Amino acid sequence: MKEKYFGEQDFNRLVFSEGTFEEADYENCVFNACDLSNADFSLIDFIDCEFIDCNLSLATLNGTLFQECSFKGCKMLGLRFENCNKFGLSVQFESCVLDHSSFYETKMQKTVFKACQLHKVDFSNADLQASVFDGSDLGGAVFNMSNLEQADFRNTINFLIDPEMNKVKKSKFSQSGLSGLLTKYQIEID
Repeated sequence: MKEKYFGEQDFNRLVFSEGTFEEADYENCVFNACDLSNADFSLIDFIDCEFIDCNLSLATLNGTLFQECSFKGCKMLGLRFENCNKFGLSVQFESCVLDHSSFYETKMQKTVFKACQLHKVDFSNADLQASVFDGSDLGGAVFNMSNLEQADFRNTINFLIDPEMNKVKKSKFSQSGLSGLLTKYQIEID
């Protein structure tokens, strides 16, 4: 446990410049409309925290623990979730922009990405079993050797998933999304 602890506190409209985020354990805290871009979250634990309308773009996540954390309406460009503490990594995203972020080799079963923009996100070697991508835009997202078994891609747009390079057993897709599975075969679908 860190020397400092913040429990059940609200942080509203705060701006954290590079290197000024206080190293501590944060539990049951709410971050509302905070600018956390370029913040260094290395070795910081966030447990049961909520981030609402925050900018976390290019934050450093070395050893950061996100356990039961939710992000709503957040801008999260270029985040490297593979650098997070792997123990208990549990996050949910709603209406977030995660462009150019990376979940390479992360274990994130049952993660919800609801109405998110995930352009050019790297999901290579990720375990996303039973995750939900409801209403999300996956333009340019990379799925390579990913476990997508039982994942829900219904109402998802702009995805390209190679069933031969990923585990897709019992995944859910809408008929309109079939082209995202068959693109490599150059099949015309009407």
